Amino acid sequence: MLVILMDDQILAPGQVCQSCLLADGSGQPRWRGGQLRCGQAIRKLTQQQPDQYECMMGFRIAHIE
Repeated sequence: MLVILMDDQILAPGQVCQSCLLADGSGQPRWRGGQLRCGQAIRKLTQQQPDQYECMMGFRIAHIE
């Protein structure tokens, strides 16, 4: 599951990505093959951290299983 990380909130991508021009047709991030296609991976500090990405709009997205 993908979530948007804000300062003190966790948001569903649909709340943020609906208005993004890079989102897919259903207003979700472009997630394919285990990678975010509309952003770049952020280096993990520890292996326990979930995979994180920074989208082109500047939001931090985490992939939580």
